[in-house]
Amino acid sequence: MIALIYDSETANMVNCPLPYDMGYLIVDTDSWEVLATRSYVIAEIFLDKELMSSAYYSEKVPRYEADLKAGTREMRRLLTVRKQVKEDMENFHVDVVCAYNMGFDKRASNNDCRYLTGSMVRWFFPYGTEFLDIWHMACSSFLRSAWFIKWAIKNECVSEKGNIKTSAEVAYRYIKKDVTFTESHTGLEDCEIEMEIMKKVMTGRMKYETNIYSACWRIPQKKRAEMGV
Repeated sequence: MIALIYDSETANMVNCPLPYDMGYLIVDTDSWEVLATRSYVIAEIFLDKELMSSAYYSEKVPRYEADLKAGTREMRRLLTVRKQVKEDMENFHVDVVCAYNMGFDKRASNNDCRYLTGSMVRWFFPYGTEFLDIWHMACSSFLRSAWFIKWAIKNECVSEKGNIKTSAEVAYRYIKKDVTFTESHTGLEDCEIEMEIMKKVMTGRMKYETNIYSACWRIPQKKRAEMGV
């Protein structure tokens, strides 16, 4: 299977996130060879100072500016990036588009299209694209295991409300056994850890679900309740 693993970082309000950073990699999940990587800063959003002041990680703006200067990221207009995604999906024969919380990234990317084109363009990914949620894959497999539940409690990966955390950062900490790991929260770099999580699921022995399911975080909570811990 050829998968495009995608991640976005957003500005604006929670109910209407607008990506200013879109990163993705294309991987062959039979060999786990990375076939292509892309990292784009969306010009129309990033250069809007008012929007960027609301960005969840606006303190990283200097890092993006340095990366753009160094050539490790490219600044492009949204529709140019959209066109590149379509071309890459065709050229690499991509079967599925994946993200950790695919529902959020899909919605946010569509928001960019609608906001920046006055709804003349409403969808970011090509018509007929199949989507896979790495978050649901993880929650329905190793994140609901007794080993993970015990590890999460021991290493204080529990929310203030008492829920086992299921973020990509926590999942990656677990599979790498590195409790100090901190997620970059930049598009392409986050795709790289999401690929490792996806690989953990697909090469494991546990059954898993792939559909978009925003309440998948509840699955490990149910397992914890069954364990009585």
